[in-house]
Amino acid sequence: MTHISEPAWFPIALRLDDVRVLVIGGGMIAANKVRLLLAHRAKVEVIAARLDPEMQRWEEDGTIIHVASTADTATLRASMPGCRLVYAATDDRTVNRAVAALAQEMNIPVCAVDDPQPSTFITPAQIHRGLVRIAISTGGAAPVLARRLREQVESTIPDGTGELAVFMQQQREHVGAACPDISRRRQVWETFLDGAGAQAARRGENERARAILDDIIASTSTRGEVWLVGAGPGDPDLLTLRALHLMQNADCVLYDQLLSPALLDRVRRDAELVFVGKRRNKHTMPQEDINAELVRRAQAGQRVLRLKGGDPFVFGRGGEEIEALLDSAIPFQVVPGITAANGCAAYAGIPLTHRDCAQACMFVTGHARADGTLHLPWDSMARPGQTVVIYMGVSALPALCTQLMDHGLPADWPAAIVERGTRADQRVLTGTLGGLAHQAAEAGVGSPALIIVGEVVRHRVISPA
Repeated sequence: MTHISEPAWFPIALRLDDVRVLVIGGGMIAANKVRLLLAHRAKVEVIAARLDPEMQRWEEDGTIIHVASTADTATLRASMPGCRLVYAATDDRTVNRAVAALAQEMNIPVCAVDDPQPSTFITPAQIHRGLVRIAISTGGAAPVLARRLREQVESTIPDGTGELAVFMQQQREHVGAACPDISRRRQVWETFLDGAGAQAARRGENERARAILDDIIASTSTRGEVWLVGAGPGDPDLLTLRALHLMQNADCVLYDQLLSPALLDRVRRDAELVFVGKRRNKHTMPQEDINAELVRRAQAGQRVLRLKGGDPFVFGRGGEEIEALLDSAIPFQVVPGITAANGCAAYAGIPLTHRDCAQACMFVTGHARADGTLHLPWDSMARPGQTVVIYMGVSALPALCTQLMDHGLPADWPAAIVERGTRADQRVLTGTLGGLAHQAAEAGVGSPALIIVGEVVRHRVISPA
């Protein structure tokens, strides 16, 4: 077998019932692999001079076959023919590589534990909950990391998940007959999983679980629903748990220009993605048409996710969309998100309020009217003792700074601009009202960006590396 630089995964769904698998080694390393193989009902043969206590018990009760020998070439050549897989699992890398070389010569897939170079396959870290199997792999690059991730994932899986999977397997035909439409069937199962039915199935209360499932089938209608969800300012890790949950349940997603691809990657893979974002001077879909599309899709029975950057109710026109849904009697939910002012300021290290200089904070939009004019409460904005955060103000930055100075703030008043805030490529420019527009132009700052005006900019802190 030709060696490949990136070993293939050992698929956990591979049927190993009564298939011969050879394990070289009798210590803890080998025992860990044997335990996994026994879970897959493999017929395990172990070559080792001595076995650790756990392996001895398996030999005594006939669970494994033990060849009491060192891993010499003659023994290996005699034992390998007819094996489906070989694990080189001693604590001696030289021995493991010799085993791997011989297995490859005999065209048998081999895994040298914690040594991907001579291996032709690797075994991912796995979580077993009955029918539920979850595999985590780093491609052999970092096994300890894979195990740590497995521990983290395992801690989030409720007890009884295996029993839940068995119940759902038993009910598939029943639900399929009652709900021939695949979208409705998916809604039934997702409603079941989110409620008391799944909890009953996890506890083994199958009659109660079946009754709850039948109630869901009887009550589930084809009427859709709209979810207005704030995705936060950019970093996917700032999504709320509720937002992530709905992103995984939606049938379709209407999303904005400001959302990063990393956020959309969290949406369910088979959901329809519809771009309705707005670019300056070019509206892909007018707001009235967005409202109508939300209503149309919900009336057609879809669960519609309106995914917005930041928070839906902070310069997100969520209020207008809610009014349209109410007018058409469409059920809806609103999930708040971290608005750009909070997220970008925090990632830039700028406090929005400070006891010494800012006891208030004002959010305004710098989006100019169609004729290019800005209509803002300049007298209220140009005051000491507060922070002003300006959304969508990059194109009007020179006018914004001029107006604030014309209404009383000095040219040396602190100001900052945060471009692509909270993302990996975030940039922060700090300066003054008199020079920020020039700085931004020189640096080529573009949208999305947030402007922060106030003495809090002087209190910016950057965490030491």
